[in-house]
Amino acid sequence: MDMSAAPRAVPAWSLALPVAVVLLATSAAAGFVILNASPKTPTVAAGPAQVGAKAPGFSTWDLNGNRVSLGDFRGKPVLLTFWATWCTACQDELPALQQIADTYRAAGLTVLAVDYRESDTARMTQFLTGLRVHLEGLIDPQGSIASAYGVDIGLPVNVWLDRKLVVSQIITGAVPDTTLQSAAMRLVGATS
Repeated sequence: MDMSAAPRAVPAWSLALPVAVVLLATSAAAGFVILNASPKTPTVAAGPAQVGAKAPGFSTWDLNGNRVSLGDFRGKPVLLTFWATWCTACQDELPALQQIADTYRAAGLTVLAVDYRESDTARMTQFLTGLRVHLEGLIDPQGSIASAYGVDIGLPVNVWLDRKLVVSQIITGAVPDTTLQSAAMRLVGATS
């Protein structure tokens, strides 16, 4: 075998082929992500939520696909409860919040159950149904609403808003039902 032979020239197109394949694959993946991105991305005003300050406004969707905005509830006391299907403390607390919602509905109290960083609405609905809870469930798949309210970990988090949508109290973590009842009574102006 003659080792002195000149190396064989590689065509320029064969060098460009791997680059073209990578670019094509990247473009296809980006297109797939864009086309399959959920159009139901919540919008939220900058936070953070602070007691005594106006609550960050937001718009999102409920578990039935209907658009919901915090501003829709101006004039009513509101409880925003941040929860998740994987949160055992939330599982214990949600039925108590349902009872509070039922008790204070005549006083105008609205409880909005914001699901933290989950997007499977069927799973969320099944979870709430299993607990016999029919609060208005809202989606927050990227956690943008939660972030504006200072929610990161330590679920559940309950943010109590007065009729002007000003934050009156923030309760983080599992608390006794009586603490939640007292907060509801203060919020709606009820006497014990």
